[in-house]
This record gives sequence, C-alpha cells and structure tokens, in this order.
Amino acid sequence: MISAAALEYFLSALTTLMVTVDPPGLAPIFLSLTLGMTAPERRSVALRATLIAGLIMLGFAFFGQPVLGALGIGFPAFRIAGGLLLFWIAFEMIFELRARRKTNVARTAIDEDHIRNVAAFPLAIPLMAGPGTITATMLLAGSAQGETIRLGALVAVIALVSVSCFAVFLVADRLSKLLGVTGNLVLTRLLGVLLAALAVQFVIDGIKAVM
Repeated sequence: MISAAALEYFLSALTTLMVTVDPPGLAPIFLSLTLGMTAPERRSVALRATLIAGLIMLGFAFFGQPVLGALGIGFPAFRIAGGLLLFWIAFEMIFELRARRKTNVARTAIDEDHIRNVAAFPLAIPLMAGPGTITATMLLAGSAQGETIRLGALVAVIALVSVSCFAVFLVADRLSKLLGVTGNLVLTRLLGVLLAALAVQFVIDGIKAVM
C-alpha cells in the first residue's frame, strides 16, 4: 500500500520534471531538427534522444549527490542554488525567453553537426536533459532522503517523462498544429508559473535546512 507521503512525493516529482522538461514545448523544435527525415528516421532519433536523456537523469538522480559531497557542497546550498536556477527557467518560460533560446541552440547545432547526431545533441542534451532538468532531478533525489519507495517513485517519474517525450515526438506534427501558436504560449506560461512556485519551495526548504 502506497502511503499518502509517497503519493504526494510522486505527484510533486512528476509535476516538477514534466514542467522542467516541457515535452509539448519540444514538439516544434523536434520538427525543425528532423526536417527532411523519413518517418522511420524520425522514430529512430526520438527513441535515441529519449533513452539518452532518461539515462542522464537516472545517473544524476543516483550519483549526483555523492559527487556534491566529494566536492564539499552541502545539499541545503544546492537546494537554494537549484531553486534559484529553476526560478530563472520559470521566468524565461513566462516571458517567452526559453523558447527562443532553445530554438537558437537547435539552429546552431544543425549548422555545426551532422543530422545523425541531433538525437544526442541538442535534443537529449541540453534540450531535454539540460541544467534545469538535472538540477530538478538531483533536488528530487535529495528530497527522497534515501527511502526506497520514494526513489522507486522517482525512477518511475523519470520513465514516465521520457515516455511522454517519445510520445510527443511521434505526434509532434499533429500536436503542433493542434495547439497552435496561442495554445503553445498559454501552456508554456501556465507551466512557468507552476514551476516558479515549486522553485520557491525548494529555496525555502534549503533555508530551513541551513537554519
């Protein structure tokens, strides 16, 4: 039987990573990166990018905190710094800065790298598993406090987010047309406000730990 605390952690983790990764927001970028590819090639790129990003998130979830400890960085300090970083990402989402930055990264990558490499860069890194996602994953792993159920919930959340990205990539063309420009803007801003609130909560938790 799953406890109320474990369920609350699962929902909080799912919301945080879904907002940070923003699968619907990646749909138009995926289309631009895979322009001219056949359907099988697009599926291959989507699968590779999803697997790479998922493995990166899992790696930082389980090994990120020991690395911080080796560097002499306390987790409360990382909570505060991570919360501020997530707040900046939320600010970018609300004021349309994040979409522009991601699009610029994608354009630069297409100019510099061959099309076969877009699954790893820039799709998996840094568009899916970027600094904000990695920070959020490590914060959530720290919040689990070593509890097996919560860590299992975090793994399930990472898997769900990865599958969601893969599903969005497969229907990117239809999703982009369905939401339209206005729909994408409204969704991004609403998610930005939600992420800002979660970021502030991380900062508060960090300050409490220090106090």
